[in-house]
Amino acid sequence: MQVYVNTEDKAWKKYKIDFEKIANAAVLPIHKNAEVSITLIDDKQIHKLNKQYRGIDKPTNVLSFELGDDVLLGDIFISLDTVKREAKVAGISVEEHTAHMIVHGMLHLQGYDHIKDKDAKVMEDKEIKILKKLGYKDPYIDEVCACDLSCGSCKFINKLRSIKIRENSFWWYITAAILGVITSLGFAPFNLWVLSLFGIGAMYALTTKQTNHISFWKSYLFAFPFGACYGIAMFWWVLNSIYVIPELAAQFAIWTLPALIGIGLLCGAILSLPFAVVRYVSRNPAQRAILFACAWTLVLWGREWFLTGFPWNPIANITMNIPMVVNSMSLWGAMGLSFVIIGLIAAFVELVRKNQKSNWFVFGLYIVLFLIGCVAGYHNMILSDNMHKAPLIRIVQPAKSAVYKMPTSKEEAQNIAKQKIRDLFVWATEDKSESPDLIVYPETAYPYTVVDKSFPLSRVLNTNVIMGTNSYSGGNLYNSMVIADKTGVVKHLYSKSHLVPFGEYRPFGDIIPTPGQLSRGNGKELITINTNKGDFTFAPAICYEIIFTDSLIPTGTTPDAIINITNDTWFGLTPGIYQHLDMVRRYAIESGVPVVRSNYSGISAFIGADGNIISTIPAGETGSLDGFVWGAHDTPYRILGRDLWMIFILMFSIFASISISLFQKKD
Repeated sequence: MQVYVNTEDKAWKKYKIDFEKIANAAVLPIHKNAEVSITLIDDKQIHKLNKQYRGIDKPTNVLSFELGDDVLLGDIFISLDTVKREAKVAGISVEEHTAHMIVHGMLHLQGYDHIKDKDAKVMEDKEIKILKKLGYKDPYIDEVCACDLSCGSCKFINKLRSIKIRENSFWWYITAAILGVITSLGFAPFNLWVLSLFGIGAMYALTTKQTNHISFWKSYLFAFPFGACYGIAMFWWVLNSIYVIPELAAQFAIWTLPALIGIGLLCGAILSLPFAVVRYVSRNPAQRAILFACAWTLVLWGREWFLTGFPWNPIANITMNIPMVVNSMSLWGAMGLSFVIIGLIAAFVELVRKNQKSNWFVFGLYIVLFLIGCVAGYHNMILSDNMHKAPLIRIVQPAKSAVYKMPTSKEEAQNIAKQKIRDLFVWATEDKSESPDLIVYPETAYPYTVVDKSFPLSRVLNTNVIMGTNSYSGGNLYNSMVIADKTGVVKHLYSKSHLVPFGEYRPFGDIIPTPGQLSRGNGKELITINTNKGDFTFAPAICYEIIFTDSLIPTGTTPDAIINITNDTWFGLTPGIYQHLDMVRRYAIESGVPVVRSNYSGISAFIGADGNIISTIPAGETGSLDGFVWGAHDTPYRILGRDLWMIFILMFSIFASISISLFQKKD
């Protein structure tokens, strides 16, 4: 058989693969004089083909296109990116996995299929025989083994079981630190959620493998490197803000190392708690899994308010790219989804460790919760797709330095302010033919401090305008959102109530220097503006106010949208700007309310009530974006609230633990 190989992805050339030999090993006698084409590509190319011809919007390993001709059999496309990933997971070489893909593709071209179980068995048996002749092992043996936790032949599970790291040794602390860093990689922009599951699961396995009784503080110490390194890996980017403005960097750069150490100490103290609790309490395995999930969720709940609160990156956020799963937050919030994920991890580890009925009971319990969440998530996605007539909204993203340059005189400051106003006008109108009902500018966009009801820019733009600015009233300075109509009159002024410690106010007086000292606003409220499409009601949010559950929407109300203005210029192109966007998506899902997000130099977006990013302006790109939002609805989580759901989780944990005790007595 003649084999034509077309290498479109040059990365394939480093692998020595005899494509002709492998393809000929898989050809049937009746096709020995046929021709086949093998095209070697990457994930980007195969993603397009998969979407175009199969309607599946993701990359795959191999695609076969049968021509229905005895001579021209067809075309096989193989993606190196996917093959490499799958080979790594399976613990085999790229060459071996590629051979499997070629054989698999060849059999497809000759009429074999695996849609039905019976046909799949025939095809797989054929693949196994061909690969064996080529000197390769059965590619399906690991999959079968991994499904049977009690068989003891799964290499990966046996490897986990055989890990022996002495508690309180050097390697214990190093391993804990590495696992903390690994766990952080499940969040944006990496989105390697499998690594988060592995990191937490491996640390839980190490922690609970020890059986000797120790004090709580000692157990805390053993878990501390995990929490510290997990926190530093997640939050180091906040220190980028020190270096954005040279004048501030000169004053605050000296605080970089102390701040990094402070992040490690604080995160170690907080994020290590669940491991310290299960290590100290040392309950039976089934109950221990529930205790761990409950302790983890309590820590997340505490982070909503402890030391002004910073509930960044709940473990639920690693599922942002799994729509049905992440939308379960509409039922029980990030706390509930985190409880389920952590419970599944711990229950799985206990089940791998010992195959007993009580462990299966707990694992099954969390599987049921997971499925209930998926059903609720699917329902939320349907509700979020309920489109209706809505005003046209324009988001503006300057994506330029928030300060342009530091003025050296009053005259220069006035000239810079005038230039900013001209830029704001151009950014909102350039290359635009349609007039929007509302223009939304980001936080800190307006170069003047608002002290009265006059706002000339909205009059010039001849439409409603929302813009971030500073306002001054009663001797106090505020970080505010101004809402002005097309006549140039300020109709409403909302001021930020959840200020950033060390950035917008001094939590400890003058002990630690702080760039600003702002006053707090009055908290959550709804604002209604009149548009050509009718009244439009929204909940305002400035910057990271939107990351706090229950922080924006008054009880018993459902606005058309949340309008979030922010300025991520301070964080550059670090993970923080992508994680901030995910926190906004989290709030949209929990509340069932879409979000209009205008960012100075981060990521601006229209976000659906299901957390889906409808459209976006990429990070660092100057421009504007027109769009609509729709689908606002009540969610069980918003109706019941954060604290009541925490009570439900505690009650579930108690009753589940009692049930396990009864189950074990009966067994």
